Amino acid sequence: MMDGYINVLKPPGMSSGAVVAIVKRAAREKAGHAGTLDPEAAGVLPVMVGRATRLFDFLVEKQKTYLAEIAFGAATDTQDAQGTVIETGGSIPGFAAVQAVLPQFTGTVMQRPPIYSALKQGGQPLYKLARKGQTADIPARPIEIMRIDALTRTPRNGCLLRVACGRGTYIRTLCHDIGQALACPAHMRFLLREQTGAFDLSTAVTIEQIKAAGAEGTLGQYLIAPDAPLPHLARYDVPERYAKLCMNGVRLRADEWPCHVPCGGYTRLYVQDRFTGISQAAADGTLVPCVVFNNNQEGCTQA
Repeated sequence: MMDGYINVLKPPGMSSGAVVAIVKRAAREKAGHAGTLDPEAAGVLPVMVGRATRLFDFLVEKQKTYLAEIAFGAATDTQDAQGTVIETGGSIPGFAAVQAVLPQFTGTVMQRPPIYSALKQGGQPLYKLARKGQTADIPARPIEIMRIDALTRTPRNGCLLRVACGRGTYIRTLCHDIGQALACPAHMRFLLREQTGAFDLSTAVTIEQIKAAGAEGTLGQYLIAPDAPLPHLARYDVPERYAKLCMNGVRLRADEWPCHVPCGGYTRLYVQDRFTGISQAAADGTLVPCVVFNNNQEGCTQA
């Protein structure tokens, strides 16, 4: 059984679903992506494999890092280079002007998601409404942008930006909004996700590498351990005398094993240094199993 994550370097022009299908065939296991990436964007796309799919709710995506190219002089209906141009003109801002406007987009700011997005309204994805020529009232919502750096000018009125932000941030909308702030229509020409949560480019592998390893039966060389992106959860090493109970998903009583995790908090469980799952601390101090890796249960048992 293959359990863990394949950190995929997604190429532009491929959907996140298509990437998952390739990993699933190569691993011969169930799989799912840990956070989608727009088809035209490239970069880090972690794919959960095997029983690691049970851990999705425990992954932290507090910070993402993107390398983006903003193109000045034209705005599009999708806010990226794949859309139809809807506005042109304006005075192309200099590099210093771009640098000067970026601080107003850092911190907690309000952002209105684009109409061409997978967000749903009335149960229907917004992009489907947009393709039908329909409009939608999309309220602005708070996002967190930790830092934006203007790196260099690029050909054809572009500028390369590096953005560190929280989840839910639309970089193409950020590019559009920066253009508005500079009184010059703009869109996102290119996007590379360099990091999401615990995954970054240093461990990413290409689609070609995954296909080759799948054919050779060596995909395990790229597998990242299921607990690797979970250091934010407290660790408990289960005493040997309670190992069987733990691996069978038995609730551990407070008098057997005092729990110092706050009520409602989660902890990683280990037996002889082997990751065996996640439990949640109950009000009575017991540990209630949420995910157990050492039994035959399917799915996740929720506390």
